Amino acid sequence: MKAMAFNGIGDDLRYVDVPDPTAGDAEIVIEIHAASVNPADHKLRDGHYGGLYALQSPHISGRDFSGVVYKLGAGVTEFSVGDPVFGVMDVGREGGYAEFVAEKASLVARKPDFLSHSEAAALALTGLTAIISLDSGKLQTGEKILIQGGAGGVGSFAVQYAKHLGAYVVTTASTRNHKYVKAMGADEVIDYNMVDFRDAVSGCDMVYDTVGLETHRLSYDVLKSGGRMVYVSPQPENFEVPRHDVEVVRPKVGRSREVLEQILSLTKRGVIKIPDIEIVSLIDAAVAQEKSKAGHVRGKIVLDPKRK
Repeated sequence: MKAMAFNGIGDDLRYVDVPDPTAGDAEIVIEIHAASVNPADHKLRDGHYGGLYALQSPHISGRDFSGVVYKLGAGVTEFSVGDPVFGVMDVGREGGYAEFVAEKASLVARKPDFLSHSEAAALALTGLTAIISLDSGKLQTGEKILIQGGAGGVGSFAVQYAKHLGAYVVTTASTRNHKYVKAMGADEVIDYNMVDFRDAVSGCDMVYDTVGLETHRLSYDVLKSGGRMVYVSPQPENFEVPRHDVEVVRPKVGRSREVLEQILSLTKRGVIKIPDIEIVSLIDAAVAQEKSKAGHVRGKIVLDPKRK
């Protein structure tokens, strides 16, 4: 099969031929119709995740996908060949930037007809991450939350989920994305290019950081005493938490069919809107990652292995 892969930290993505995956016990092979591009993809390739992921050579990028069941492993009874499904690769594994992928059947959910494959892929990891993160931080009705990076995939889902939980939502976004994040439910939007967000917001019960690095360090300044810092992006190198009166939460974003089905329920009920989606061919994954790295993505970029 064809895949976009790299050989080691700092290496370029390349369009290569690799062996087709096989279905082990309790696994299924999925023919991929759409694969999501996430900031974590280029961060892993740049070496920001240390030894968390066991890199293969070649290593196929990509964590979430949507497609149809192609083969069944021993013991799989809940799916049949041809069933539409979507999911997120198990923790420590990647492989979505390809024509096929093998995954545990228990971590995959049925894709309903009201979502296209591109929409399902765009919601999978972003929704899983946002829901688990805000639930881990115990966001409550009436609390004020600052969401760093509200126009991105995780950020825009988090804005909507936080509103669903009854929070007052402040988020950062460039000027061109203000209308977009307002439509997602943000109460206040701060243009991080024009002002220091610390001058525009304070007394937050929670910060949800999807940006990381220097933004992470500065975000502690806007938390109230007893507030919570919840983050999913890398901290600065050799970082030490500057305050002892706040709680720091690094959520464990495990894989769960239950949460995938929660995403479907929230979307069907209109609580969650489909993000803006840009669909590109699989061979253009390197360009897509560079766009993600530059921070210029609104919503999601989704790869289509069948588009030439």
